[in-house]
Amino acid sequence: MTLHLTTHAKTRMQQRGIRAEALEALLDHGRVARGPGGSEIVIHQKKYAVIGSSGVVITVGHRTKRLPRS
Repeated sequence: MTLHLTTHAKTRMQQRGIRAEALEALLDHGRVARGPGGSEIVIHQKKYAVIGSSGVVITVGHRTKRLPRS
């Protein structure tokens, strides 16, 4: 699977110590929630990724707070 990442997402992965393998696992096994503007937020364990409407990974990070159940 080829991941399409913005420069911002690549920078955040490096800063936050999130490897490409962890991002792939997140995208494969994560729970999807709707975000603003047609984006999707994929959540798995303590990591998240924001995917734009075009399918490009916009940013990734570690969750520090609980999310409300939807």
